Amino acid sequence: MIKFILLVVGLILLFLLLAKVIVEYVPRKIHWIISLLLLVFASYLGYKIYDGVVGNIKFHEEKQKRYAKVIKNLKIIRKAELDYKKAKGNYTNNFGTLVNFIENDSFPEIYVHEEFKTVVVRGVSTDVEYKVVDTTGYTRVIDGYKGVNYKDMMNVPGTNEKFQLATAFVEKGAAAIKTSVFEAKVEKQLVLAGMNKNLIMQEKAVFSVDQVRGEYISVGNLENVKDSGNWPPSYDTSKESSTK
Repeated sequence: MIKFILLVVGLILLFLLLAKVIVEYVPRKIHWIISLLLLVFASYLGYKIYDGVVGNIKFHEEKQKRYAKVIKNLKIIRKAELDYKKAKGNYTNNFGTLVNFIENDSFPEIYVHEEFKTVVVRGVSTDVEYKVVDTTGYTRVIDGYKGVNYKDMMNVPGTNEKFQLATAFVEKGAAAIKTSVFEAKVEKQLVLAGMNKNLIMQEKAVFSVDQVRGEYISVGNLENVKDSGNWPPSYDTSKESSTK
């Protein structure tokens, strides 16, 4: 936007300079020819400026539509990964494993309660409290995916590509405990294919907090223990939040 404003200001100054040169140094009999040429040039320039502004607006409108579809799938992937880790203790880098888990696995229903038992130490009876963990039943994982298109979560909407999915372990805390992490991502360039190349290059360099940051649209991180995405809150609607 700043470059655009500077361009407009520069062109205005250029026209003022040309007008001064024409008045002072060009014979009057050919003023009309120069005026006509300037009018044609000004019309063309006006069209290009208008086309640039409108094109920029259309780019951002289409970009947001494409991003929203991509982010919806990334949220489903995140939900599946979190559920998988809850049941298995770590994440997986295989979409087939995630789909199979959703369709065929279950969560145990845990009931934790306290009980007491009497122990005798050196002839003295003492009541000791301890926790008892009972499995009272099981809940199918797939029950949490009603209305969720989990079978298509690995596909990047609008393309023939699949999300990159990777897992790793990072050391956490002073004890350097190894913790499982995951990351699912896709290049912005793939999502925005067919659109203005200059605007795509600008989009890849965005790091504003109110925009999707960096070259990728992603969720999770292979270097830090986090399961958030790199998109702003504007992409989180109440309806989509159910997939978190």
